[in-house]
Formats: sequence, C-alpha cells, structure tokens
Amino acid sequence: MTNKVVTITLNTALDLTGSLSTLNVGSVSLVKEGNLHAAGKGVNVAKVLSDLGAEVTVTGFLGRDNQEMFCQLFADMGANDQFVRINGATRINVKLVEASGEVSDINFPGIQVLPEDIAVFERTLMALAEEHEYFVMAGSLPSGVSPELCASWIEKLHSMGKKVLFDSSRDALAAGLNAQPWLIKPNDEELSQFVGRELHTPQECRSAAEHLADKGIENIVVSMGADGTMWFNQGVWLHAKPPRMSVVSTVGAGDTLVAGLCWGHMQAMNKEELITFATALSALAVTQVGVGVPNAEQLVTLQQQIQLQPVSVAAND
Repeated sequence: MTNKVVTITLNTALDLTGSLSTLNVGSVSLVKEGNLHAAGKGVNVAKVLSDLGAEVTVTGFLGRDNQEMFCQLFADMGANDQFVRINGATRINVKLVEASGEVSDINFPGIQVLPEDIAVFERTLMALAEEHEYFVMAGSLPSGVSPELCASWIEKLHSMGKKVLFDSSRDALAAGLNAQPWLIKPNDEELSQFVGRELHTPQECRSAAEHLADKGIENIVVSMGADGTMWFNQGVWLHAKPPRMSVVSTVGAGDTLVAGLCWGHMQAMNKEELITFATALSALAVTQVGVGVPNAEQLVTLQQQIQLQPVSVAAND
C-alpha cells in the first residue's frame, strides 16, 4: 500500500460555476448563486485524494498572473506544489448548472506553453518519478502541448514501471491510448467519440472498450452516469450501479471517480470493494457543489447500497 500520488494538470482552470433555473440561450439568464474556485481535472482529483488521506503532489502548468486561489487550495490540502509557473493568466471556464441538473460547459483555451516551460516540466516529472508509483494525468491540453507530446510522457512513465491513470478526451485521448496508460476512464460519450459512432447500450460500450484492451491497457473503466461504472480488467467485467441520487451538480463527478479508483488501488482493495467504493464516491459527488469528501460516514453507507450487476452477455456476441 502507498499513500503517495502525483496528479498532473496540464491545462488548469478557474471554474466559474453558476446555478440558475433555466439557461435562456441567446437571451438573458439570471444566476441565483455562483462561485469561483481553482480547478482543472487533475486539481479536482488531487482535492478528493487529499480528503481521502493521500499524500498528494500536484504538478502541471499554472499561470503566474492569477495563481493565488491555486496556492491557497494547495496550502489548505497540504499538497506538495510542483506546478511550473508560466507567463500569463490561467483561463476561466464557465459552468452553468440548471435546476434540472443539466450542465452547460463553456471552456476557454488554455494559456500558451513555451518550449522552455516544457523542459522545466519534464525535469520535474522525472524527479517525481524517482519517488512515486502512481500518476494521475487528467484534463485537456493547453496550447503548446501536442497530443503526441502528452503521449510521450505517458509512455516514458510506463517504461519506468509507473502506474499512469489517464483521463482525457478527443485527440489527447486518442494519442494517449497508444502510450499504454495503466488505467483509462472514458465516459460513454468520450468512448463514442473515440470509436466514431454512437454507443447506446452497455453491451456496445463493453465491445468498444475490449478493443482498447488490445493496446495493452490493464484497466478500462467506462463511466455511465446514473447507470454506474463498468470496469474491464484481466478479461473480466464488473458493473457497479448506485441507487438513484438527488442530483445537485454533476461537475467533478468523473474526477471524483478517478480519485476513488486511484485510492482503491493504492490501498490494495479487492476488486469488488474497489469498484463499489469508487462508484459510491462518484455518486456522492453529484449531491454537492464542488469536489471533496465532506462526510465519510455517508460514503460508507452509500457504498453498502451499490449493486454489483451481473455482466451476462459477452461483449462480442
């Protein structure tokens, strides 16, 4: 077992989240309440892992001009801050959460990363690899970091025997899948984008995911929202389904799932315990605004309500 983990956020963001009754596209929408907080998928994963008890090191790229909220968050978490500071301001992303639970994301491009920034990051990453086994690389890529470069970092860590949990989408995901990450967690929409066709059923998702296992990816997790989590490992599928939750916001639920999967492996949980734990953690995340684990007792109670569903139909039938 280990408590040490590195989270990598290449494209950090300040998330401006607003709650409103209904989004009026092309017209005025009144936000009832809002908040601005340090985010980015890897940062969200780090927050949850820290709450669970992990010794977290955070790295990636961070704009110098507006880093204060990140510095405060990392201090509050007790995280080891190894972010590479670069010129400019970190982007602000807007997330509009409607009363129905519908979330509209307006994601801005990241800041420009220069070759000299990349060189500093690569030195940082290799230094961290000397003392860590688990690495979580999550989120999109900023300008200046190509999918191929990102994949080369995964491949390097893999060659060093490191366990890389990789959670991205589109071109970054496509390139990264060929670099043998140890675990990936596409949702059903991201998996559909990758294979180039709509996947409508769990069986179709399983079939698509099994083809990815041929690339040497040990753990393939497909998150399916209210339908739960499917995990393919060593030729065997597990499917965990949560009870119906009262949804406040789905923002960060996928990042929370990644954190749960990482923590479960770090703590050497057995497979059934691991998938029910990670699924419960993610399900609990949709009942709150922001990421984190505010109530450990509630998590234990919810984990007991997670159903392990039989996977009776072979994916290639």
